[in-house]
Amino acid sequence: MAKPLVGILMGSDSDLPIMQEAGAMLREFGIEYEMTIASAHRTPKKVLEYSQSAERRGLKVIIAGAGWAAHLAGVVASQTTLPVIGVPIDSSALKGIDALLSTVQMPGGIPVATMSLGKSGAKNAGIFAAQIIAAADVKVANRLKVFKVEMEREVEEKAKKLTAVIAAEPLPEAEHVEAAGGAKKKKPRRRRWKKKPGGAPAQGQVS
Repeated sequence: MAKPLVGILMGSDSDLPIMQEAGAMLREFGIEYEMTIASAHRTPKKVLEYSQSAERRGLKVIIAGAGWAAHLAGVVASQTTLPVIGVPIDSSALKGIDALLSTVQMPGGIPVATMSLGKSGAKNAGIFAAQIIAAADVKVANRLKVFKVEMEREVEEKAKKLTAVIAAEPLPEAEHVEAAGGAKKKKPRRRRWKKKPGGAPAQGQVS
């Protein structure tokens, strides 16, 4: 079995349904990954050990997802030179706004590539990790190109289906009449002649 190239961290097992989206995208591109739970607040030593050993173990990218005061991605980024992708998770009473701000507001020198909230963010994290790896892997680069083409094809298919549905719908009766050329024509407005100040009298008037 090939060594994992991407590490996926999450602060709690409750984050798994969301972070699985990142794993699904990595499988789509044929990229091996590892996944574990580590909390920046409850297991700080584990987070430090994982981050500091990541490059030595062959990882190329780390994806870190957390909710609430989401410091996981930032702590990981402070302990490694590998690219770190943060996924803010909408698990708090603030619907993830706190996690988003905690992940994106990093001080200069400690970059974290912050994705959007929730499952879409985790999915994009997997794609972004693949794009990083694709810079040195032709196979992954080609799979990304195929993925883009497939997305375009799906949109075109949906557009065709929508066009077919609209074409099958009957027109309202008023539109039927107009389409058949039976719409009533408006009578032309009669032009009124007005006397110009200081000029000749208007038609039909005696000076």
